[in-house]
Amino acid sequence: MRVLLVEDEEKISSAIAHTLKLKHYEVDCAGDGNDGFILAQNDVYDVIVLDVMLPGKSGLYILKELRHRGNMTPILLLTAMDAVNDRVSGLESGADDYLVKPFSMAELMARIGALSRRISSVYISEALHLGNMSLDVNSLTLTIDQEEIQLADRETQLLEMLMRKPGVVLTREQIIDRIWGYDNSVNNNNVEVYIHYLRKKINQANYRIATVRGIGYTLKAR
Repeated sequence: MRVLLVEDEEKISSAIAHTLKLKHYEVDCAGDGNDGFILAQNDVYDVIVLDVMLPGKSGLYILKELRHRGNMTPILLLTAMDAVNDRVSGLESGADDYLVKPFSMAELMARIGALSRRISSVYISEALHLGNMSLDVNSLTLTIDQEEIQLADRETQLLEMLMRKPGVVLTREQIIDRIWGYDNSVNNNNVEVYIHYLRKKINQANYRIATVRGIGYTLKAR
């Protein structure tokens, strides 16, 4: 699980990040709205914890822009006790939950956990269908024209990323961030190896993995 924390108060940010890491979450922190907005667009996070009052772009602006661009990552807003309008505006703009400052760390962790379970049940349990391919993420099984092909875990994750956004170029950095994490010492060769494996396994599919030179990969109709 990867969490993006956008909070400008350093003590609060450090405390939240420390607690999340103790619970084995991977955490990236941004101290202002400009950096937070850039990170949030990477589409590698399972939950975003977003303070409303930020230097640079406000939390509400970031929320609205992400939803406008089709990013449906669960977002938990952190709001001031008296900012009722912010809470209402946030929920109307697509926030999944909010928490009023000051809050207990236990409640914050419980809410983040609830959001992560919610997205897991929607994002992982369903089968993906594209052309003559069907991918069951739970069983790591790819079906092409009723022929079942067993995939490795990372092959499954990579194919899931591609199938969810056919025609969209995924950079090598996005793939590494999503599958291996920011702190992992992997390189482009790891991605190329898994792309090679997947190409062999989907050579009977209606879609192929195309290389966009110098950038990354995309799933295209044959």
